[in-house]
Amino acid sequence: MTAPKTDALSRLLETRDWLMTDGATGTNLFNMGLASGDAPELWNADEPAKIAKLYSLAVDAGSDLFLTNSFGGNASRLKLHNAQNRVRELNRLAAEIGRDVADKQSRPVIVAGSMGPTGEIFAPMGTLTHELAVEMFHEQAEGLKEGGADILWVETISAQEEYKAAAEACHLAGMPWCGTMSFDTAGRTMMGLTSQAMVSMVDKLPHPPLAFGANCGVGASDLLRTVLGFAATGTERPIIAKGNAGIPKYVDGHIHYDGTPELMAEYAVMARDCGATIIGGCCGTMPEHLVAMREALETRPRGERPTLDQISSVLGGFSSEDDGLSGDAPKRERRGRRRS
Repeated sequence: MTAPKTDALSRLLETRDWLMTDGATGTNLFNMGLASGDAPELWNADEPAKIAKLYSLAVDAGSDLFLTNSFGGNASRLKLHNAQNRVRELNRLAAEIGRDVADKQSRPVIVAGSMGPTGEIFAPMGTLTHELAVEMFHEQAEGLKEGGADILWVETISAQEEYKAAAEACHLAGMPWCGTMSFDTAGRTMMGLTSQAMVSMVDKLPHPPLAFGANCGVGASDLLRTVLGFAATGTERPIIAKGNAGIPKYVDGHIHYDGTPELMAEYAVMARDCGATIIGGCCGTMPEHLVAMREALETRPRGERPTLDQISSVLGGFSSEDDGLSGDAPKRERRGRRRS
């Protein structure tokens, strides 16, 4: 089964040299009353008006594309909430609410069906097999497709095995897709993949993504260093940059991201100049950040590709000296995490 050649994202990319995607899911939902530890996906059925509000906040702030409230909507993650039998329903609802919001706009807005990691470790270190991962992602993909998502959006992946399984699932669903990984430690994913190794992997996939890139991770500076790594390969595939709004800090019992709208505006322009085409925020990115990012992208001319020194002087220092492209960093494991 092949993806449609005239999908909505490809059509929009033909008319624009950058697109802005959305910001945080968790941070916004916590502000609406979601309790820590609860599954946001259950709100697709229980609080649909709040999910519509979440999507509308991004669209009203200028996003050309927003992600559905389905990041943890696979059977492995939903099993933690005894909702593993509701995968298709909850993903369908996430996309249906998004479709309704997008279709009311006077401009094209893309509904991207979010698919986060399973939270499981692949064999032989863990119990997850390729076949089981494909099955879980495919079940989720079919629900998002049924609800009217324009594309599927795989995100915050650490292991290339999981990325490949998600790619196969998107193919089985007959859907175009985008896919990002999270680079956390010394320019690598927690499973040891570098930016350039990701490009090589993506190029070899039988059903490659329309666009690929990085999301979440440490801070905006580190994420842009990863984008520079992608761009250095000469890839012609659109690059996605979805960085956190600064660095998380624990303030008065809550996680707070210190990135101001002004800083995120600088990040957005630098992301574009680093080579990213689809630009947005991840954890901590609120509507006010998106408004500033959109204004900066629209009003500030494209510039030279920034150096690492320029990035760190504007956005703050890097979390490590190593960019992951020299030497061997130790591989570490982690369970998947939610976009906050």
